[in-house]
Amino acid sequence: MAIKPGIYAASMSILNKDLSLDIDSTIKHAEKIISEGCNGVAIFGSTGQSQLISLGEKKKFIEKLSDYKSKEDFIIGTGENSLNQNVEMMQHSLENGINRFLLMPPAYYKYGDKEAYSFYANVIQRVPESEIILYNFEKLSGYKFSLQIIEKLVKDFPEQICGVKDSSYNLYENLQIPNFLIFPGSETKLLKGLKLGCSGIISAVCNVTASLARKVYDDFNNNKEQEFNKKLCLVRSVFDKYNLISALHSFMSEEDDKFNAVLPPLSLLNDKDKKNLINELKKLNFYPNNKIVA
Repeated sequence: MAIKPGIYAASMSILNKDLSLDIDSTIKHAEKIISEGCNGVAIFGSTGQSQLISLGEKKKFIEKLSDYKSKEDFIIGTGENSLNQNVEMMQHSLENGINRFLLMPPAYYKYGDKEAYSFYANVIQRVPESEIILYNFEKLSGYKFSLQIIEKLVKDFPEQICGVKDSSYNLYENLQIPNFLIFPGSETKLLKGLKLGCSGIISAVCNVTASLARKVYDDFNNNKEQEFNKKLCLVRSVFDKYNLISALHSFMSEEDDKFNAVLPPLSLLNDKDKKNLINELKKLNFYPNNKIVA
């Protein structure tokens, strides 16, 4: 099933007390935010702690997900640096009926467009059945896609390279490729991006803003007056004051204590920051356990 425009959450991973992946709870959380308004989820992105979760656990997750009808709404983030491990995970996904991927280039090493092209070309050669959303996030990978490398990848691999998640924000205002999906990585860029022809967003904070973001998206497409965009952007701005993973898990732990666990070296917010986060959101009429949108 092809990846479609819309509102996507970079979905959170839920852990057991021993810090292993709680597969059932992670799937149920993703299904919950889809029911609240997301068109789908990108699982095992940076928000899902993918780089800290073992390949074996991710493969078990994919096997379990294959039994769910909702698998059609999932994009799998690979979260691996190794070319071979990316390929291994993608092939495993294909064997389980999932061909949609969010793929960031490797971190740590310094490289440019030529080397990034080689990475994706090698992946596609090994898994040509895949549909790939490129993940542009220089803060994490150390590499920032240029317009030219995106255009070359799409030209050379039009069946595989179908879109980009732009969390470095150097692409979404300027990239013009027919039938190419462009997803900024923040709610604050949603409405502006839609006006420029973007496809929606893939955002961490959509774990809690799904209904708000979907209202903005639907109202834009239905040519309705925007009543919810200001609140959506304000909520996102509050979360942006903190590490997003720490803030989201701290916020969601008020609703379900399963969110209290994160993988080291990540941590929850300290008591002071958590209190400030909750209080700032309450001023916006945005509460844990009752994320009021109106």
